[in-house]
Amino acid sequence: MKNILIALITLFVVTTAQALSLGELSNKDAVGGLKEALAQGAGKAVDQLAKADGFLGNPKVKIPLPESLRQVAGMMRKLGMGKHADELETSMNRAAEAAMPEARTLLVSSIKQMSVQDAKGILTGGDDAATQYFKRATAEPLAGKFRPIVKKSIAKVNLAEKYDEFAGKAVKFGLVKEDQANLENYVTAKALDGLYLMIGEEERAIRKDPLGAAGSLSKKVFGALH
Repeated sequence: MKNILIALITLFVVTTAQALSLGELSNKDAVGGLKEALAQGAGKAVDQLAKADGFLGNPKVKIPLPESLRQVAGMMRKLGMGKHADELETSMNRAAEAAMPEARTLLVSSIKQMSVQDAKGILTGGDDAATQYFKRATAEPLAGKFRPIVKKSIAKVNLAEKYDEFAGKAVKFGLVKEDQANLENYVTAKALDGLYLMIGEEERAIRKDPLGAAGSLSKKVFGALH
């Protein structure tokens, strides 16, 4: 009996949500429901990346050595010095993990500042419309927050300093891409890429399964899109 009751309630929620069109939702509902869902998705993304091995243990976001250093790393391994390259790669990923908690405040702030127009644009946009909004609103300030943490973390590895010196010279001759000439900037950019990738996955999951959203208002708003 209990299972039947749960099934009926679920069916009622789905039917009610799908019966509404986006145009029938009030501005307050549209913004409120979206903010609920975005707070849930962004929070999950940050939590996954901020934990130990959040980057290092996840192939989707693991930060590899810059292309310009991989050949050098291969030679080091042949000479029995592979641990130095491994230490650098590990420190890069640990730096990204350490920086992630800084993202929460800025992401929440961008959600609070979202306008009605922003909200409706996200709701009627593509599967990554919210992720793109986060990028526009937070990428620059997040880079500023991440960089000092990344710098402090990779400074513990002497190879990082040597890499910056080598790459700075090599870029003048076109041997190293400019965006990889500084390890601190490279790791910061990769950390941001990983964050938005995970936020994008959470966004798609919520759009695909509105019932999995955090609150009833989120269910109603995203259900109206189906």
